[in-house]
Amino acid sequence: MTTNDDELWATVGRLRGWLDDNNKLPPQEALLIRMLKLSEEVGEVGEAVIGAVAQNPRKGASHTWQDVESELCDVVVTALVALGTLTPDPRGTLAAHVAKVAERSLGPGAPEGHN
Repeated sequence: MTTNDDELWATVGRLRGWLDDNNKLPPQEALLIRMLKLSEEVGEVGEAVIGAVAQNPRKGASHTWQDVESELCDVVVTALVALGTLTPDPRGTLAAHVAKVAERSLGPGAPEGHN
């Protein structure tokens, strides 16, 4: 693992801790809200895409593709925090899942890089 990977997961852990420390809901409700937060963030990606291609006549070009990138990053961070809420080893869980998806999609022993 690289230092950047370690820093990423440490930051995700700190964000989760901050959310946990500021939670006022019972644990099960807090867990459900954390999962629902993903839907909110995905909706913001959709809003940004619609704004980037100016498909809302009332708003016009209200967003940029950089806004879409930022919203996608929010989805990723929210998902990583949610995953860390569900499992004590989010890093291992994600790595194992990505490996399964890669094998299913690219086949066993597929070369690294773009195909």
